[in-house]
Amino acid sequence: MHNKISPSIMCVDFFELDRYIKTFEHENIDLLHIDIMDGSFVQNYTLGTDFIKAIKHKTNIALDIHLMINKPENKLNWFDFGENDYVSVHYESTPHIHRALNMIKERGAKPMVALNPGTPISVIENLLDDIDAILVMTVNPGFAGQKLVKSTLKKIKSLREYLDREGHENIEIEVDGNVSFENAKLMMESGANIFVAGTSSVFSKESTLNKNIEKFKEILY
Repeated sequence: MHNKISPSIMCVDFFELDRYIKTFEHENIDLLHIDIMDGSFVQNYTLGTDFIKAIKHKTNIALDIHLMINKPENKLNWFDFGENDYVSVHYESTPHIHRALNMIKERGAKPMVALNPGTPISVIENLLDDIDAILVMTVNPGFAGQKLVKSTLKKIKSLREYLDREGHENIEIEVDGNVSFENAKLMMESGANIFVAGTSSVFSKESTLNKNIEKFKEILY
């Protein structure tokens, strides 16, 4: 299982979206992370269904759709996703988590369960056969630019050990929240292999997009 970079589209200048997409394609970026927030599960609104359709028409890069919405099983049909795309639903967002995960799998996408920093890894015990990856939130979801919840590094390590011990070595671990160049290295050493890159790395104002991506690759590969 190789390391993957998933730039957060929420951090893109939408007036220059084409330029960003071309750069991601040139740099062979693995995934595009798209945050969907409903103003209820988290106190913010972001990208919507039409935006996902537009991105699907612009690029063949697989999407990494992060649904921070309540009762996702009632809304999954609104979204355009399919084979090779990753779609995460929060464990905390629904009492019908299996239904939501199976709906994603039926569409040909890779189902993921997302866990808030305070949600224990024990909740995934009965989900292991239904998921391709786990999204570990390393900040509380809803806003960019937050500081790392340091206890999540231990959580990533414990999760990787648990998955390997249970015979689920192929389940990937994604991390989202203050994935800076420094923190990405620590997260990788703890067992993560998909990295949501935002303002503290790929979109850092301290250098260009291309140079930031190359620096991230040097850390991960």
